[in-house]
Amino acid sequence: MLAFVLCHLTAHSFLLVSEPLATSVLIPLMKPWRGAIGTAILLTAFFVHYGNALWSIYVRRSLRLKRWEWAQLAMGLCIPLFLAQHVAATRISEAALGTDPSYAYILTLYWVVSPHVGVIHATALLVVWIHACIGLHFWLRTKRWYPDWRVYLGALALLWPTLALSGFVSAGNQVRRDAAKDEKFVERTLEDANATKDTPAALKRMAWTIIGAHTGLILLVLGARAVRRRLHERSRPPVLTHPSGPLPVFPGATVLEILRDYGIPHASVCGGRARCTTCRIQVGRGGERLPPPQSLEAKALERIGAMPGTRLACQVRPTSDLSITPLLAAEAHAEDGFVPGGLEGTERLITCMFIDLRGSTTLGEAKLPYDVLFILNRFFSEMNHAIEATGGHYSQFTGDGLMALYGLHAADPATGPREAVRGAREMLMRLDRLNAELKGELAKPLQIGIGIHYSEAIVGMMGPPRSMITSAIGDTINTTARLESLTKEYGCALIISRRAAEVAGLDVTVQTLHEAAVKGKAQTVQFYALNP
Repeated sequence: MLAFVLCHLTAHSFLLVSEPLATSVLIPLMKPWRGAIGTAILLTAFFVHYGNALWSIYVRRSLRLKRWEWAQLAMGLCIPLFLAQHVAATRISEAALGTDPSYAYILTLYWVVSPHVGVIHATALLVVWIHACIGLHFWLRTKRWYPDWRVYLGALALLWPTLALSGFVSAGNQVRRDAAKDEKFVERTLEDANATKDTPAALKRMAWTIIGAHTGLILLVLGARAVRRRLHERSRPPVLTHPSGPLPVFPGATVLEILRDYGIPHASVCGGRARCTTCRIQVGRGGERLPPPQSLEAKALERIGAMPGTRLACQVRPTSDLSITPLLAAEAHAEDGFVPGGLEGTERLITCMFIDLRGSTTLGEAKLPYDVLFILNRFFSEMNHAIEATGGHYSQFTGDGLMALYGLHAADPATGPREAVRGAREMLMRLDRLNAELKGELAKPLQIGIGIHYSEAIVGMMGPPRSMITSAIGDTINTTARLESLTKEYGCALIISRRAAEVAGLDVTVQTLHEAAVKGKAQTVQFYALNP
């Protein structure tokens, strides 16, 4: 259908030059659509699209939609109303009345005989185009390449209809001037198109028939929805347990529709089409009674590597009591849909590492600001390369230090401590190399302290919107920071907790096991002070 519209707009653009040129362009562009196969494809596309629109209204249990969804739906439903006169004056009139719907005939009909129809046709062009652009935008915005091309596609989306409307208005004004000069112009043009004085009235009847049928179908769908809801209210519905409270479930409604109907904000960038995964939820009690994900949902969940119990709110239709927890903020954007499963916020085993640069204050006092920044940027670059090379994740920057997570994407989190120890060795090796390179710039070599701990923490995306990072919070993080600070007291480069050392498989039989208190905790932590 969009290809058909593009053919029309392209031909309309040539009306800026002349009507004969536009006609010579329109004929080859329309030829594929006027054959039996082209007509069948076009009609099939229209009825599938139209039927899908009506079905989407009926199947929705809630009509509380986002503004862009309302705009697209409303424009889509208005298209048959705006195009009824045009369809009647072209293909239907050609088939039923034997008219020749040439540019000259249509322009005369729209700009001289019935000028208001010309305004309706111009409005229809804009409505069809905006409706299509909204659909394309919210489909493509879930593609990684789209942000780089959005500006160019947007410019094209503005240029195409502008040229078409300009051509339509320019040709229409020319027809009005010709009609003003020649009293027989309209009569002659209608005769050339095999139209009679009764043709406009017949076209109006055809158009009103289309409008009446379209309006009747919409009312039929809305009436069916009302009957279904009334029948539902007579029975005791299942309950959806949401953090905001229990919500009665409408039969056949998705979790997303239920939340919207009760006015509860929930992320859904793609409008409930299982494309963006921003509506992901964690199902709890009652989840075992849900049917397995169907094709679209299964592919989307596989794409993000979703954890067990993760589902898409736009695809889950509860038939019994169900408890859920949203996994992304209601303001989530398209890029948030690419966040891997499990990073929305879960409690899991993780290996945390803190790295701190010693003597950074003294460095700042002895060097000019840009020299300090140069040295620090070289330091952080080397540390980051060491983390990446050993399977870690650069989590956050902390002034003169940083935090890294190991085992974040591993199938077995127990691999984290071993990789973290490798990471510590890699950091110290790179630091030695950096000290050698910057020997002339440093009064004394750079030194670091590293703390490693392995335990449970809350891991996920956190932070302000559009600036979220993958990080972790909890006692594990506080303990790791405490271990790193103890490297100063013990005069060593690395302190690793007993649990992390055991999981990593380190040979610590000749090492002394130390113990220290952690701020805010009654229990102490046991650790080894090492110099790898």
